Amino acid sequence: MDYLVVLFRTLFFYILITLIYRFMGKREIGQLGIIDLIVSILIAEFAAVSIEQREEPLLMFVFPVFLLLVIQVVMSFISLKSKKVRDLFDGNPSVIINNGMINYKEMVKQRYNMEDLMTQLREKGIRSLEEVDFAILESSGNLSVFKKNSKLLGEYPLPVIIDGEIDYDTLRQLEINEEWIINYLDKYKIGLSDVFYGFYRNKSLFLIKKIDLRK
Repeated sequence: MDYLVVLFRTLFFYILITLIYRFMGKREIGQLGIIDLIVSILIAEFAAVSIEQREEPLLMFVFPVFLLLVIQVVMSFISLKSKKVRDLFDGNPSVIINNGMINYKEMVKQRYNMEDLMTQLREKGIRSLEEVDFAILESSGNLSVFKKNSKLLGEYPLPVIIDGEIDYDTLRQLEINEEWIINYLDKYKIGLSDVFYGFYRNKSLFLIKKIDLRK
């Protein structure tokens, strides 16, 4: 009888967890945020405990799993609406190599050493730092690399405005201030809240207005 209970609970949680992850959205393991990772660990723990403690009602373990799902969905919605919350949990991409120059200050800030950098560069088939024009450490921990023979012209476009909010971390990396951004917007009579996405390249600010997306 115990074997049947274990079999049933295993199949039940297999199907339940599969459906939950389908509901949470398609993301690779390396792209999971902190909340996603915590929810994943706790769901796996509840499933394991449910199979071990067969005398306990199944509902005792199903309820917290659904509660975790609700928390994850709510936090995802809040993160979607608030950049501050999104940055708090997911972090920001960091420019590690800029125009072929290593940003040691940013590496120290991210606790990212040269061995980490060289390992990830080798994984992308890059033998020497001299081949790299830009390297960006993404929030997921992956390293995005652009070689010097890339077809991109000029500097790598860095986001300075996202959904009407200024990314101050990017401003510090670019060594420009908020006043420069505001003056640029005033020059073209554009409000900060009207900008969906703005990126800086070659000493210029390129903007995508929110109204443009509704055309």
